[in-house]
Amino acid sequence: MNKLIFGNLVHRPLRSVISVFAVAIEVVMILSIAAVMFGILNGSRRQTTGIGMDMLAHPGAATALMNTSAASADIRIADVLRKLPHVEVVAPVNIKLTTGAAIENIYGIDYSSYNTLRPFVFLSGGPFQQPFDMIIDDLQAASGKGLRVGDTVKALSHDFRVCGIVEHGKGSRKFIRLDTMDQLDGNPGKAAEFFLKTENQPQFQEDVRKEILSTPGLEDWSVQTIQEFLSTLTPERMPGFNIALRVVIGIAIVIGFLVIFQSMYTAVMERTREIGILKSMGAGRGSIVSVVLRETGLLAVVGVALGVGATYLLRSLLHARFPTLSFQITPEWVSSAVLIALIGALLGALYPAFKAARKDPIDALSYE
Repeated sequence: MNKLIFGNLVHRPLRSVISVFAVAIEVVMILSIAAVMFGILNGSRRQTTGIGMDMLAHPGAATALMNTSAASADIRIADVLRKLPHVEVVAPVNIKLTTGAAIENIYGIDYSSYNTLRPFVFLSGGPFQQPFDMIIDDLQAASGKGLRVGDTVKALSHDFRVCGIVEHGKGSRKFIRLDTMDQLDGNPGKAAEFFLKTENQPQFQEDVRKEILSTPGLEDWSVQTIQEFLSTLTPERMPGFNIALRVVIGIAIVIGFLVIFQSMYTAVMERTREIGILKSMGAGRGSIVSVVLRETGLLAVVGVALGVGATYLLRSLLHARFPTLSFQITPEWVSSAVLIALIGALLGALYPAFKAARKDPIDALSYE
């Protein structure tokens, strides 16, 4: 039977290759969309954790996304927050979402207070010296043609000089002076967020929250601990995240299912006489079904292996071309993609397999 299975696959090499590639594409689609979406989400979590803050406060309701609208809080509120018990550092920040060549956040920071949260690790250059200086991280520097200290970067419709390159993981990949960002906005003395470092005790953070919300003018502010904010960066809390993921996975499953179904159905029709011979020699329905499903299983296993290997190769190529892209392949999603592809392929072969098993030996032998 094993020789028969291999012989059937080799007899129609183009069909076998197409089936293998269909399963491989299914696996690549599932793993790639999951790797990009979860990579971006988990990358945001790592970047936020690396800032060094314990709490954040900003006007308006809590949201899973940082406030990227125009800064609306007076920067002098930082002085009010610094005087609260158990508050050690307050860093006012403005965040701009840019949608030019790439979608990215640019942080406008007060360097002294932001650096106190957790110091920058400079790989070259140093802090701001001029109003239109920019600090970038090492991944941003490596992207494209590569950037070095002294190079010019276009951002917010203005040219900035790269003054320093730092290790990644400090909230953003590009930093400019807060007063410069406010100047470009025509909104001087404003901030969008305030990052707080508190005494390292959970009960103190709750005390700080109560103190902020009891301060006149700040009663309707959103105040979150870093743990509370990170808990909002989950698929369940991100609008459309799970829907998009399921749609792409569903499309991938349909593609794999239809190609396997068509391949095995055509194979069964072409091998009608062969099936008749097997049944006349005593092969039962279970044996016929087993042959078709084993052929499908072999195609699916080869396709899955090719798809997983191609996804890892794709990750290497993307990291080389786009260093800032977070493409995260996890063992859990590899296992899920493998199971989905195998089950989908076997389901696609079930009807052709049972159709072959139901054929009457006499009719099959007389089939031309």
